[in-house]
Amino acid sequence: MKVLIADDDAQILRALRILLTARGYEVLTARTGAEAVTQAVEHHPDLVMLDLGMPELDGIEVIEGLRGWTSVPILVVSGRTGSGDKVDALDAGADDYVTKPFAADELLARIRALTRRQQAVADEPVVAFGDVTVDLAARQVTRKVGERTETVRLTPTEWTILEVLLRNPNRLVTRQAVLTQVWGPQYTSDTGYLRLYLAQLRKKLEPEPSRPRYLLTEPGMGYRFSPDPA
Repeated sequence: MKVLIADDDAQILRALRILLTARGYEVLTARTGAEAVTQAVEHHPDLVMLDLGMPELDGIEVIEGLRGWTSVPILVVSGRTGSGDKVDALDAGADDYVTKPFAADELLARIRALTRRQQAVADEPVVAFGDVTVDLAARQVTRKVGERTETVRLTPTEWTILEVLLRNPNRLVTRQAVLTQVWGPQYTSDTGYLRLYLAQLRKKLEPEPSRPRYLLTEPGMGYRFSPDPA
């Protein structure tokens, strides 16, 4: 289990690293908000522990940035005790909130609860829409064509874009979030390439590529995967 800890306090980082490493967790650390986002993009942690008061990007901005492309559990660990701070963090997309100083047993229990919830989602890696079935674990896409089932060949970039969207059903994923996930934070203005790749995905997966039903564009904002109704 991989945990990303983002806090600008070196002593807190060291204490949490020791605590979690002793319990068998793999620990990544970040001292700034920007570094936290970069670490999340590059290493895909199973849980993010986040302080609100950090340089470059504050905690709320980090939460909003992550929620643009991932549903990873976010546990805020902050010295801010006001109800307004908690509400802001939870409204931005955090899953839980622990105030400093904290009891180690309580913190570990919160982590276990959040990762159990995430595991329930991860145990269902097959997504089906229309005539298409995507096995996220096997990284395989198939499509029914009449009575036959054919394998759909995707490029690595097409696959990464599709996976980001499928793991966030019905949620707006910003263009910047997709670009960061695929090419890195230095390419967040290259929206032309992204439109081309989305067009290619629609040709391969949509019943009518010119009138997409599943891989939708939100003008001026980003993209959304709209699954079939349950």
